[in-house]
Amino acid sequence: MLKTVIIMLMAVSAGTIGDILLAKGMKEMGDLSAMNLRGILNAAGQALTSPKLIFGTMMLAIFFFLWLAVLSWEDLSVALPMQALNYVLVAFLSQWFLGETVSPLRWTGTILVCVGVMLITKSGTQ
Repeated sequence: MLKTVIIMLMAVSAGTIGDILLAKGMKEMGDLSAMNLRGILNAAGQALTSPKLIFGTMMLAIFFFLWLAVLSWEDLSVALPMQALNYVLVAFLSQWFLGETVSPLRWTGTILVCVGVMLITKSGTQ
């Protein structure tokens, strides 16, 4: 079980960093929904050379391969809820790195998700 927790923490961290970098990179590119076809094609070209988007994609690939490893030995009903720890990291890093406002109600929900994850993880050891 400790192996699962360690690998999942690594996977969730990689996935969260990847998500944050992709969000930051795309915010810098602008709102694609407000662009015409030429603007979208230009944005696609920029995306292929954006360090944030490239590194974010690499981090999500690391998450994917770590997730495959966990699924090779752990029950899905135990492993999948552990991904919910991503909510804590996303809320924290979105507030700190992206400057988003995370309300007290959202923090309360995040804490409740964590409590649920702990209960599910604990049930996997019984």
